[in-house]
Amino acid sequence: MGMRCGSNLREGAIVDGDNRAYCRIDKADREAIQNGLGKRKGCREIARSIGRSPAAVTEEVRRHRTWKDGERRGEIVPADPEDVSCSHLLRWPWTCNGCTAYTRKCGRRQRMEYKAALAQAASEKTRSESRRGINRREEDFERIAFEIRSAILDGKSPEQICLAKPHLGLAPSTLYRWAERGYFSMSPMDFRRRVGYRPRKGQSERRPTSHGEERSYAAFCALPEEQRARACEMDTVLGKARDEQCLLTLFLRPCKVQPVLLLPKKASGAVASALDSLERAMGKHPFKRLFGIILTDNGVEFADTAAIEASAFGGDARCKVYYCDVRASQQKGACERNHVELRKMLPKRRGISFDELTEKDCSFVMSHVNSQPRPSLMGMSPLGMLRAADEEARDALCAALGMEEIPFDALALTLDAVNAQRAERGLGPLA
Repeated sequence: MGMRCGSNLREGAIVDGDNRAYCRIDKADREAIQNGLGKRKGCREIARSIGRSPAAVTEEVRRHRTWKDGERRGEIVPADPEDVSCSHLLRWPWTCNGCTAYTRKCGRRQRMEYKAALAQAASEKTRSESRRGINRREEDFERIAFEIRSAILDGKSPEQICLAKPHLGLAPSTLYRWAERGYFSMSPMDFRRRVGYRPRKGQSERRPTSHGEERSYAAFCALPEEQRARACEMDTVLGKARDEQCLLTLFLRPCKVQPVLLLPKKASGAVASALDSLERAMGKHPFKRLFGIILTDNGVEFADTAAIEASAFGGDARCKVYYCDVRASQQKGACERNHVELRKMLPKRRGISFDELTEKDCSFVMSHVNSQPRPSLMGMSPLGMLRAADEEARDALCAALGMEEIPFDALALTLDAVNAQRAERGLGPLA
């Protein structure tokens, strides 16, 4: 049985009896060849000593012999050099190694030698250069580059491109590497920003919420794992400091769908009213299946727990609300992280006023953000995952908010896409 060489054998060798004919010639082999040439050994004798075929040894010497004298010293000799007058350079040993005149002038213009160090360097250079460039025909690469460029400019990540276009046969790391080398007229700056991390300041001692122990984060953590896994994380997203309107986001943990509700102002009454409208549009039971357990922070807009929990249809409460510890919004970190997806289309520091947003703008943004294929969902989109889990609730949610699942090639995760659909409705750009 073959085995991989350990520390006592040459690296990379595959041993099968005494046959090493299929291994790459390494530095130790080349040193043995150089020593054998210096001692005027025959090709077969050297080949036996290193476990190679005579043809492999001959090819190694001819391929990596170098000029010995003059301005060309150290350069690789071409395959068919001209004006060779010494017979030893036309057949084995192919070099001047072992010649009695090797260390002195012999009067011949063409002198060649084999040195293990130079041969090893030439071999490593050949292997390195063979991995450069792109293993594609020019016309195939132009087609691939067009698809990639279009998707990147639409705000899609390399991971999403590779998941949605398996026919390209590419890995995300390949796209990043191509961009760094400028292969398709783009750079890594054109990609969606990569998340950067830096040390945070020391956290102060956590304080439980003022909404009572039964609604604390500790009480939420005491719930069965299945209930925590299907919880909804609720938060608000703000525009300019002077804006009245803001966005209420509801992140569904199991499928990563994040509906967005437009609030007229950041107030507890506006939150309760928005949830009432959503419940009426969806129906009490579908609403409760998706939003039956809510985890949120201690913002003033979430202070009226009774109004948030009370059903618009009366009777039993529509949900149970739990609160993170004070100044510990990371306890609903999935919702916070998913705001990055929302900010692709409504970026900060671009002069966007949320007071100009309309319900149709929110529907457009939700449709595109929730139609992205996610690596964490095995390439499925959040809406696709929700459809697979609960098609009735998914249809009710989409009908209530005007969401629709967008095909990958039609996805556009940029502010320009939002402004383009506003222009179609006769509205001005957001920024």
